[in-house]
Amino acid sequence: MKSHQVKFDQSSEAVQVPTGTLLSEAARLAGIEITQPCGGQGRCGRCAVQVQSGAVRRRSALRLSRDDIEAGFALACQSVVEGDLQVYVPPQEKIERRLTTDLTALEVRVPEGYSYERDQTIRRVRLSLSPPSMEDQTDDLSRLLSGLRQQTPAWRQEGFKNISVPLNLLRKLGDVLRMSDWQVTAIVSLQQASAQEVEIERLIDVLPGHVPDDEPLWGLAIDVGTTTVTAWLVDLVSGQVKAQVSEYNGQIARGEDVISRIVYASKEGGGQELRGMVLDTIHALIDTACKRVMGLMGTEEGFNRCQIVKATIAGNSTMIHLLLGIPAATIRLAPFVTGANHIPLLTAQEIDLNIHPEALVDCLPGVASYVGADITAGVLSSGMDDTTRVTLFMDVGTNGEIVLGSREWLVTCACSAGPAFEGAGVQHGMRATRGAIEEVWINASTSEPTCRVIGGGKPRGLCGSGLISLLAEMFMTGIVDKRGNLNLHLPTERVRDGEHGLEYVVAWAAETETGQDIAITHVDIDNLLRAKGAIYAGYSVLSDSVGVPMELIEQMLIGGSFGKYINVEKAVQIGLLPDLPWERFQFLGNTSVRGAYHALLSQESRQRIREIASRMTYIELSADNSFYEAFMSALFLPHTEMSRFPSVEAALNEITPV
Repeated sequence: MKSHQVKFDQSSEAVQVPTGTLLSEAARLAGIEITQPCGGQGRCGRCAVQVQSGAVRRRSALRLSRDDIEAGFALACQSVVEGDLQVYVPPQEKIERRLTTDLTALEVRVPEGYSYERDQTIRRVRLSLSPPSMEDQTDDLSRLLSGLRQQTPAWRQEGFKNISVPLNLLRKLGDVLRMSDWQVTAIVSLQQASAQEVEIERLIDVLPGHVPDDEPLWGLAIDVGTTTVTAWLVDLVSGQVKAQVSEYNGQIARGEDVISRIVYASKEGGGQELRGMVLDTIHALIDTACKRVMGLMGTEEGFNRCQIVKATIAGNSTMIHLLLGIPAATIRLAPFVTGANHIPLLTAQEIDLNIHPEALVDCLPGVASYVGADITAGVLSSGMDDTTRVTLFMDVGTNGEIVLGSREWLVTCACSAGPAFEGAGVQHGMRATRGAIEEVWINASTSEPTCRVIGGGKPRGLCGSGLISLLAEMFMTGIVDKRGNLNLHLPTERVRDGEHGLEYVVAWAAETETGQDIAITHVDIDNLLRAKGAIYAGYSVLSDSVGVPMELIEQMLIGGSFGKYINVEKAVQIGLLPDLPWERFQFLGNTSVRGAYHALLSQESRQRIREIASRMTYIELSADNSFYEAFMSALFLPHTEMSRFPSVEAALNEITPV
């Protein structure tokens, strides 16, 4: 097969690739980062590069205008090499603002009644062993295990019975025993296996000397979110969170939603690449957390990631599969089955997690393909499983996961909302970074907008909260009708027929950082209506399936990082949230990592999460005809049945009296 040279402007050397190679693959070989938010499906248009010379064949030119194509622009994920090329890669979008709540460790309370001696599964056991002699030639390991078996700690009714010992520990055991004059501290784990009610005894490490009781023992709670990864570094002795860190999931560059990532993972080497990306993200967070703890301790030495001896991980089913390298293709294919909902206990070295190699890693249990451990952990931390009040718990994101119930019953479903509320699939959409419009107000008389921009300054695009706000304002001021159609009869130049169809201009070119108009198109509005319609249909079908009318929901809990940016009034006006009294809404932030934190501290909490997963009744919406009907009815602002949104109807009547 003939090969060609591809030279990228960001690289000093060209790469040699065969005919038919995707431009995105050529860029990867050249070490050039090109973001592919749709997972390389050619849907988002954000991997566009400019071919300055040479021949490519475009499989798709979606979101490229005629002028773009004439200027040489091509989608890297949809264009193949057919000759020597010179390629310009535009600056890639940088993430400059965290999506998670900017909390401090002081704001996380240790669970009431937490007792290290009673609740923790990782323990230190101080041992004073007799050295060997000519009369006692017992081997080192047997001597250590005998010492442990003779111990009956306060937190056990009996001594250790069958402790497993890793090979790496055996290799250093003799030196540690002799160096410490046979005075050592053993770190031991006693934990129930995830799938069966059996205890696992495991020796994690042997430290020289007797470690004081109040010396910190380190654990890690991790939430692997589709958008954001969060980690809490915890002192298991006191239960205190000593550092909280978060960062965008590196996998975003290969897909902004779970389906896009599953598609990318199915490509040759894609799964391994995605696994490496999320591990890199986690490791960077651990390093940052360790540095923060060293700052608190007032030392630059004496603490590192290898002192972390336990980790709990929450995340949706796809994220857990991709982290562990488990094929995820079956999650998106009927009948939508995971590789595993209950992952056995693992060690850090098994999954390449760069903490203590023998640290036990507990991936919390999920329920089904699209209801994962982030939701079971969230239900625990929200207290939903222990309340008598009828509660609707929801995580608004690319995959809208919903739980309805109380301590008596729990029913759950998931709806594919898509990444529109994350700014993807929208012409001028972007993540919640500097320059994103996050709030919009429109003058009903003039149709003129006023915007609030993250970081101040000139805007670059619209993030999710800005899109919700904008759509609500456009509807309430008559710029769009119930179907999302733009009103061309208004006395304003902002509503116009643009290159991609009808649109409303939010900011003129002279007002923006990019020098281009920022507008929302009819196609964008349609994508937003589909996203909000899927979420509304999800929880309305769920409530109908158990015979609980929406008005009987006593509290609505919204988890996830994005949730805290939602303006309740605006979200109700577009039909994203139900029309309930505002005092019933609670925004809880990242409930997933909080649930992982509780499971990290307490075996009882870990058991509760397992029980929550087993108690949940899962409804597969794709197999339910009523979901399609509810979805079609929700593709209006706020809904085809205005009686479901009396406050919106009343507000509209005040603006335009009937």
